[in-house]
Amino acid sequence: MSPFALKVYKVVLNIPFGEVRTYRWVAEKAGHPGAWRAVGRILKNNPLPLIIPCHRVICSDKDLGGYIWGRKIKKLLINYERKLKELMV
Repeated sequence: MSPFALKVYKVVLNIPFGEVRTYRWVAEKAGHPGAWRAVGRILKNNPLPLIIPCHRVICSDKDLGGYIWGRKIKKLLINYERKLKELMV
């Protein structure tokens, strides 16, 4: 695993429950602002998708983008977390 991939996974681990961030945001936080496509490739190969919550990363235009288990599951997870977060407040 590359040092950049490790940075990406660390950034994604810190996205708050029930919230989303963009691939571009993750790239910036990982120290490579122009590498948002590389972020997508790294997350596509996420070895621990239930632990490293890559479903919380979306496109800048608010499109869901890809997900290891499909876009339908990604949308379901995002909506589930948002609703659960609302209930917890």
